[in-house]
Amino acid sequence: MASRPERLLRGGDSPLSASFLELFFDLAFVLALSQLAAHLLHDLSVAGALRTAVLLTGVWWIWVTTTWFADWYDPESPAVRGLLVGAALGSLLAGVAIPQALDGRGLLFAGAYVFVHVGRGAFTVLALRGHPRQSRALRILCWFSVSAVPWLAGGFLPEWRVPLWLLALAVDLTGPRLGWPTPRMGRTRPQELRLAGEHFAERYQQIMIIALGELVLVAGISYAGTDLALAQTAAFLLVFATGVLIGLLYVTPAGQRLGPAIERADPSRLGVTTGYLHLVMVAGLVVTAVGAELSIAHPLRAGDRTAVLVILSGPTLFLAGRILFSAAIHRRLSWPRVAALFVLIGAAAVPRLPLLAVSAVATGVVLVVVVLDHAGIRSYRHIQPR
Repeated sequence: MASRPERLLRGGDSPLSASFLELFFDLAFVLALSQLAAHLLHDLSVAGALRTAVLLTGVWWIWVTTTWFADWYDPESPAVRGLLVGAALGSLLAGVAIPQALDGRGLLFAGAYVFVHVGRGAFTVLALRGHPRQSRALRILCWFSVSAVPWLAGGFLPEWRVPLWLLALAVDLTGPRLGWPTPRMGRTRPQELRLAGEHFAERYQQIMIIALGELVLVAGISYAGTDLALAQTAAFLLVFATGVLIGLLYVTPAGQRLGPAIERADPSRLGVTTGYLHLVMVAGLVVTAVGAELSIAHPLRAGDRTAVLVILSGPTLFLAGRILFSAAIHRRLSWPRVAALFVLIGAAAVPRLPLLAVSAVATGVVLVVVVLDHAGIRSYRHIQPR
């Protein structure tokens, strides 16, 4: 019979598909992404974008580490189920805090973040007492305990909040890449970071669907609030097309090959790197949602440099993350995508385009990339030996 700590770990016969509570945990991000888009829309300055990026990164790191946790531990274990519910609650509280996280609710945001990471870490360290995997859990807990200091200090000190939280995020994001090195314990070995590729690839697709859902929701609500004129209808259809095309661009072909790539690769490289790159892509979708609201509400407005930059920045961010995502898997760049990135950047310099035209340019560029991607896939399949 397996020991108590052994029963906590995911076994070889555990299902690789996401459990119900993992999907329930994802629902907290519906609120978080909606709040982040509203937060950015409220302040479209460079400083506002930085503040939104800090909050997005914090929320995203809750999702990534919880997904690792659900990959390493048995999703059918009552203890793991309880921790997933706790992570969902912490994520929901962080989402509630987002609109005023840099004002009066900073301690709620930081407290929710620390509650998820330190609480989960403390439990797993105790539950794995005497098991070889306890050392990995202890290293992770040590790193999150260190980062908890600037997180909570930032919650109490509004004037220092952004730099302190940037410091905390630097600690949290570099920890797994370095193997969470800890005095007298060394660092976690690559084999201890092994991830189930099929499970992880599915989880990334699910969170991308959540982010795309936010884009569709914003587009629908914005369009419903207009008088449904021709220009607004065209803007809405362009946003919808962009969402569909971004989804296609994500899943083909690298999104479909992520699982086997994670299984073959050094998990301390690809398993961690994909977490960073999906953050860039999700950020692109959040910015795209903000751009959708601007273009649908004011499709014929011209000369609004800030709105133009926002509308083009969303697809640009997503495409940049997607290019690096493919490079991480295939070890090569897609030059048509790189060229498309420069086209999007160059479009921002065209003077006095109405927002509807800017949205059309963004959609057109993504469409060309998707068409070239699918043409490349067909060519690749055609030359393969039968």
